[in-house]
Parts: sequence; C-alpha cells; structure tokens
Amino acid sequence: MPAISMKVNGQAVCGEVEGRTLLVEFIRDKLGLTGTHVGCDTSQCGACVVHVNGKAVKACTALAIAHDGADVTTIEGLASNGKLHPMQEAFREHHGLQCGFCTPGMIMAAVDMVNRLGKTLDEDTIRHELEGNICRCTGYHNIVAAVRAGAANM
Repeated sequence: MPAISMKVNGQAVCGEVEGRTLLVEFIRDKLGLTGTHVGCDTSQCGACVVHVNGKAVKACTALAIAHDGADVTTIEGLASNGKLHPMQEAFREHHGLQCGFCTPGMIMAAVDMVNRLGKTLDEDTIRHELEGNICRCTGYHNIVAAVRAGAANM
C-alpha cells in the first residue's frame, strides 16, 4: 500500500492507504478525527467538508492519495488555544444547528465562503453558497443568521 503524508490541523501525519481510500476515511478511520461526517457518499450533502490547502473540499469523494503533501483543516482544527473559531461561536450563539450532524460541514463551508467573498454577506448569497450543504432538521433561518454573525466576527 502506498504511504501518504500531509499536515492535518497543523500536525504532520502519515499512513498507508489503499488507492481507493477516501480522504474522509483517512481522516476519520486512520486519524480518529470524527468531526468530519459521512452523510451521503455522493458529494451532495456537505457533511464531509474540510479545507485542503485553504479551500473547501468534500472529502467523501476525494481520494486520500491525491492529497499527499496537502495541508488539511478539519472542524477540530478551527478552534485555537481552547477558544472556538468565530464561526463556531456564531453557530453556538445563534443555534445554527439542531441534531448537529451537518454542522461541521456547514461551518467549514461558511468559513470558506467568508475567505472567498469577504465578511459582508447577504442572505441570498449565504443561501446560494450553502446549496451544497444539506440540513435535514431546520429551515436554514438560524444557519443563515449564524453565518452572517460569524462572518462579521472573522
């Protein structure tokens, strides 16, 4: 089996993987970082979003071996020094979650959105940008409010 190495949440990691191992499997099964969720296996729900080299990627359809040498950030890597990332804090404050299953992917997608589009986001932009992230519990009202607040604080 080929060996891969990458930085995950700032830490150098390595492991042997089969060629068909998905990035989400490497993160969850090999590294034990279970905040990245598998919801659909078809890249439609967004529960598996991580950042690869600073950009949002759906890890359920990305091969781990293709990310050899990459810099990966998972939901576990957003907080620093025991303090939640502003987007995580906004989701907590604005109750931008219900069951929480989609929340890590939503937060990672939202951080990417702010990094690409800036801190001033209107509701239509947020809803459009989150189209690739599905929440089966809410009407997205609190999620949109959380993204707006998180963006303003980033």
